[in-house]
Amino acid sequence: MSEKVDSGTNVGRTANMIRLAEARMFSGKFKSLYDHGMGLVEEAAGYLDGDGRRAAKDLSRVASTLYAAESMRLTTRLMQVASWLLLQRAANSGEMTREQVAAEKAKIKLDTNSASELTPGWDQLPAAFRDIVTRSLALQRLVRHMDRDVYGADDFASPAAHTANPVTDQINLLKTAFGGR
Repeated sequence: MSEKVDSGTNVGRTANMIRLAEARMFSGKFKSLYDHGMGLVEEAAGYLDGDGRRAAKDLSRVASTLYAAESMRLTTRLMQVASWLLLQRAANSGEMTREQVAAEKAKIKLDTNSASELTPGWDQLPAAFRDIVTRSLALQRLVRHMDRDVYGADDFASPAAHTANPVTDQINLLKTAFGGR
């Protein structure tokens, strides 16, 4: 199966790579990713509402503040990843066209960073919490990579996509969720 490449460029090769990435998105591998992602969302929610809430009461002031901020980032990151996964599932099942998915996908931000392990108080955070944060970052990286493979440019890496204030991010998410009220 040879594919003609236009004047030595990678036009044919690029089109083929996108088709392969799309094929992977519509395969059983996606179901595995979807199940893993949604499972992590549930695990994080259960932890934050149970063991995490209890463990946070015993943290120092510095670690407690970091825990609160990192919990917000974790929740935001996982909700954005879950939104992306749900869109892809809708596309896979034929409920949405690629164009509809692309329009909705523009609202999703897969750029929620985390505090560094060198941040004061990081080592005081519960090990289970740090593990969930680490796994959520790995999942976000994987989803960004898959998104880039299927849809092209990494819109999430643009400077305009990043804001300096996580509280502003949360307020904007709430406005989106409640229709700008």
